[in-house]
Amino acid sequence: MRRAHLPLLTAIALLVPLAPYTAATAAHAAPAKGMVPLAVTNPGFEKGTKGWTFSAGTGVGTNHPHGGARQAYLDGGAGKRVSQTVTAAASGRFDISAWIATGGPNGRFTVKVNGVGAGSVVLPARTAYARYTVSRVVVERGDLLEIAFESGDAWVNADDVMVSPAAPADPVATSSDPKVVEMFDWAKRKANSWVQLPGTVGAINVDENRTSGSGTGAYGPSYWAGYANRSGYYSRDMTHQLVGAQVLGLNAENRAMLRSFAASATEAHKYYPVWALNFDTTTYLAIDYQNSGSFVREVPATFELVEKANQAYRWSGDRAYVEDPALWDFYRHATSEFIDLHNGAKDNGPGVAVAEGTGGGIFQGTASYDEQGGESLAEAGDGIASQYQALLAVASLARGRGDTAVAEAYDARAAALKAYFNDDWSGSGSGAEMVRGYSTDGRVFTGWGKENSWFMPMKQIIEPGPRNDAYLDYIDQQAQGPARPRNIEAYTYLPDTFFANGRPDTAWKWMGYVYDQRDTQHINAAQGPNGDYPEVSFTLVGQTVAGLLGLTPDAPNRSLTTISRLPSGMDWLQVADIPVGGDTVTLRQDGATGTTLTNNSATGTYTWEARFPGAHATVTVNGVPQTALAGSDHGVAYSSATVTVAPGATVTVTAG
Repeated sequence: MRRAHLPLLTAIALLVPLAPYTAATAAHAAPAKGMVPLAVTNPGFEKGTKGWTFSAGTGVGTNHPHGGARQAYLDGGAGKRVSQTVTAAASGRFDISAWIATGGPNGRFTVKVNGVGAGSVVLPARTAYARYTVSRVVVERGDLLEIAFESGDAWVNADDVMVSPAAPADPVATSSDPKVVEMFDWAKRKANSWVQLPGTVGAINVDENRTSGSGTGAYGPSYWAGYANRSGYYSRDMTHQLVGAQVLGLNAENRAMLRSFAASATEAHKYYPVWALNFDTTTYLAIDYQNSGSFVREVPATFELVEKANQAYRWSGDRAYVEDPALWDFYRHATSEFIDLHNGAKDNGPGVAVAEGTGGGIFQGTASYDEQGGESLAEAGDGIASQYQALLAVASLARGRGDTAVAEAYDARAAALKAYFNDDWSGSGSGAEMVRGYSTDGRVFTGWGKENSWFMPMKQIIEPGPRNDAYLDYIDQQAQGPARPRNIEAYTYLPDTFFANGRPDTAWKWMGYVYDQRDTQHINAAQGPNGDYPEVSFTLVGQTVAGLLGLTPDAPNRSLTTISRLPSGMDWLQVADIPVGGDTVTLRQDGATGTTLTNNSATGTYTWEARFPGAHATVTVNGVPQTALAGSDHGVAYSSATVTVAPGATVTVTAG
């Protein structure tokens, strides 16, 4: 039986190469120059049967492609198989994925190396396409790797095979709560499956209207961030996925993608970065770019790119973030000329400027990420809050460059903007009465604004206290009420919002909601299930480490800060082998009063500030008591101790 016609996504790669995964294997197993280390022939079946072996009861159809015009099909019943065997020209570790739809259960997607099973997925009954992955398959040069689809109780359709290099890091979670372990394991493997390999030759400018694209290009270091039926990554998605990518060791991808957006923020674009780029990291994605005067642009994205560059610097210690002229020029233009060029509809008074949208739609420049609001906003809560964090980020990056004067100037600008927001811009109301936007004709907007609501507390521009608390309550209520978002990616911001404001129980509730919706069909039918929207998996990875464990690294200064944000009922959580700079650490939180850090570095010492929520007179460091230091972070009081963790050492700090 073959599925009825329902055109969906697109075949992206013509060839899918693999690369060595360590310097050691690269040294002895690298293929000759220009040779593809491992290539899947005809991964989208657009060239018919080429490269694949088909048993009886199988073939290539055109009635239900995931992408392009063709897909493989297997009729129901035992013994039917479609497979391809390729020879590895180099050693490596890889994730192998495919989009599959089924009319019934018990089909299989399998991978073998030299005839030995390397992993398989038993397929459920799901008539719409979903993406399935066999993770971290190890091959040596000369090995025979077989990819196969096997029949089940009913028809199976398969399309768009993709091979990704396994992520450089493979952190492992353990916990008293099995759900967080299950969630983290699923999320890290799903996120890894979206990573592109540099040098892959694939289609560019693919979208729902042009399913074969406009040609091909060599992909750069990148990962999917946006819809799976488009051949590129989006600034909004990528910035939100960045921390999760860092936890997986994807620094090269983060740097390349950030730099591509920075390079696009030209004077001709009035210092707006483009909204999306193809995986070649240079070609603007055509569906979102018409010309230099007409392309999708949203104010918060410009500022989030600056903020996230600083986060990537603190996680990686990569000096390119402060030394690359293209990146530094972008930071300065985004927080100076960009603001000046897009400020005029609303008078913000002396000494303060706020970047504005045109109110004319996404191709003319919008003030907010909320594209469905229809409010013709000039200034929006998510725009001004993101601008505040961008100013703080430039101050931090300037310190990384050793430029104290610039850092102090930007700190002062951030403080002035925050004071203006709280004293004037946001009005005097609380909860539903707080201002969250201004239209181009001067109207004031309160109530529920989705992104232009929750970004304000998430970016910590609202002063802590009763007003902020009331607004957080309001957001939580609205997000589960009749006006709640329809798209799963909107919910991925809610854990960040509540972690940033000392509400771990609410943050964990929303993490669980996002995870539990992973098999529900996305509102965009072409996207597949919610779990196949890349933002879902990447953010769950980042929220486990930066959120629940409360890890804030400062790799350039070989230091890090922790604070437990475990929710009620989660007794302990540990994640081993978290990459920080060129090293890894293992971090465990026991409730709110015990933290253990292992420095896995063989040579480097780390300075660690261990924080604990609340007031504690003393803390113990490896059993030795000492006076606790008191502090506050955005209204959340904590007690802390700062200790040195030598290479290979484990230190436990407890409070109370």
